[in-house]
Parts: sequence; C-alpha cells; structure tokens
Amino acid sequence: MVFSRVEITDAAADMLRKMTGVHGPLMFHQSGGCCDGSSPMCFPVGMFRIGSSDVLLQTLEVEGLAPIEFYMSASQFEYWKYTHLTIDVVQGRGSGFSVEAPEGVRFMIRSRMLNDAELDYFGLVPQVH
Repeated sequence: MVFSRVEITDAAADMLRKMTGVHGPLMFHQSGGCCDGSSPMCFPVGMFRIGSSDVLLQTLEVEGLAPIEFYMSASQFEYWKYTHLTIDVVQGRGSGFSVEAPEGVRFMIRSRMLNDAELDYFGLVPQVH
C-alpha cells in the first residue's frame, strides 16, 4: 500500500497542466491566516521563497509534468498533521496570488482525518509499552 499526505483530483491535475503551459514548472504552498488561508497557493517555481520553517508534505506526480512540491508552514502543519489533503479546483476567484486566479477558478483543499494505518505509517500513533 502507498501512503500519501496529499493527493490531487483529475480536475486540479488538468488545471496544473494548463498553468504549467503558461507559467512553467509549479509548486504549492499552504499557509494559515487570512487571504484564502485554506486555499493552497500555486506559484511558478522560484517565485515563492521556501523558508526553514516550511515543511515539504508531498511531491505530487501529475502525468506530463515535472514533480510539483507541496509545502506548508511548520506552524500550520501542527494543526494539519493528522489530516490527508486533496487538492481540488472549484469555480470562483480566490483573493490570493495563485496562478489559477485569472482563470476564474481556485485551488481548494479537501481534508479528511488520517486512518489508523496512515497514522502508524507517519509515526503519529502513540506507542503503547
């Protein structure tokens, strides 16, 4: 079984292929706070500076594209570490600077709690002695 923290819907993958054609290789960053804090921001690689307080959650494999890294701020990760994230795309403009905004859509996170096997795999299950 393959475990992941982040997946992507077919619709979001299609949008990433389209945006890569316009902007080149892409990456995601999920931060907290205002301005679509629950929406992952998608940037051309090199346009957003990753810092020492950012966590690489997953490198996404999208057919036809270079791997797409998905980062989250460490403080936000503390809130989200027990969840599995799915990147989707929905109608409506977000208020951020993400590459898809001019298309009239926005990327969105759908989440669910990790199951017992995932919790164990990611080392999040307390060890009973």
